[in-house]
Amino acid sequence: MDKVLTGWFSEIQNELWPGQSFSLKVQNVLHKEKSKFQDIQIIETETYGRCLILDGIIQCTSRDEFSYQEMIAFLPLCCHPNPQKVLIVGGGDGGVAREVVKHPLVKEVHQVEIDDRVVQLSKKYLPSMACGFDSKKLKLTIGDGFEYMKNHRNEFDVIITDSSDPIGPAVNLFHESYFDLLKQALRDGGVVCSQAGSFWLDFEYVKKTLKGCALHFPKVGYAITSVPSYPCGHIGFIIASLDKKHRLENPVKKFEKSEIDALNLKYYTSEIHAAAFTLPRWVRSTFTNKAV
Repeated sequence: MDKVLTGWFSEIQNELWPGQSFSLKVQNVLHKEKSKFQDIQIIETETYGRCLILDGIIQCTSRDEFSYQEMIAFLPLCCHPNPQKVLIVGGGDGGVAREVVKHPLVKEVHQVEIDDRVVQLSKKYLPSMACGFDSKKLKLTIGDGFEYMKNHRNEFDVIITDSSDPIGPAVNLFHESYFDLLKQALRDGGVVCSQAGSFWLDFEYVKKTLKGCALHFPKVGYAITSVPSYPCGHIGFIIASLDKKHRLENPVKKFEKSEIDALNLKYYTSEIHAAAFTLPRWVRSTFTNKAV
């Protein structure tokens, strides 16, 4: 369905957030196509800059993308004492790769993205994010994340899953079996981080995903960040470690202000890291949150 109507784009008629809509005023439709996997739109908006939309759902805007990209990258990286080898599953816009390669201890980054058209179009229309693909640390593979990890066991210190929402090509990345694959692909003491949705939108689904993760990881936490262009204005992450002694809310690596400035981080700090795990009482009391 074409959701760019009368100069506005609206996230409407979506099963993930029934009964509500978020709209952006459109200045120009830069690109629109149906790839092998999904509908892709890139629009120029009046107040949020350029916006990538997959299957009618906003993935990122140039105004606020950094809060998501920095947090999904630096939360797990700073939980690990020595994150030398990192895998990114998804993240076809390049924003997560842009952040991961900044970390001073990261030596090698592998990324597997299923839709090469997202990568190509991001390079053309979203260069401030797609610059992540230019790093010499990065090796990009176009393919299925499930199949990739089946062939890469005990290899990675950190695995980051930057997926779209649990419909379409990303649906399998939220199943319990996926966390088993993550576990098998990690080295001892490995850490994972996955986009986990909003507790305001689908509390039971987030809880189910956390429980599925806890079947395979002895330490599981849920952290949040603020992203105005996402439904409800925020999004959560599952963060899990194979080291049961981990205190996920306490970063192993704490950056000084001068380091934050040198890394050009706009959102993430060590203080923000700790605060991200501070959840409302009604959420904290119900979620499987072994980080606290």
